[in-house]
Amino acid sequence: MKKIIGLLIFILSLSTFQQVLAQQPDYEKYGKIAIVVVQANHPAEEVTDYEYKGRKQLTKDEVEDDFLFLVAENGKEFNVLVKIKHNLANNKLLNLTVEESK
Repeated sequence: MKKIIGLLIFILSLSTFQQVLAQQPDYEKYGKIAIVVVQANHPAEEVTDYEYKGRKQLTKDEVEDDFLFLVAENGKEFNVLVKIKHNLANNKLLNLTVEESK
């Protein structure tokens, strides 16, 4: 009886863990890509802040996620906006643009 109760608790904990993983935002993958792009474009500078600005629905399956970075260069800060267009149906990156405002 104790084994059955232990097994049930184990199964319930696994399903709870899977729900937590499923709740991760779907833009997280593209946020990581945006971070790598900004760090590659500014290897000597410090990326001091990062914010997910939101999603725009472009077509039924295509969206654009925007990420804003604050970069410090020679004591001055400037913004870098990374826009990533991707397809929700196949999870493929379609386009990536980087805009700097100094």
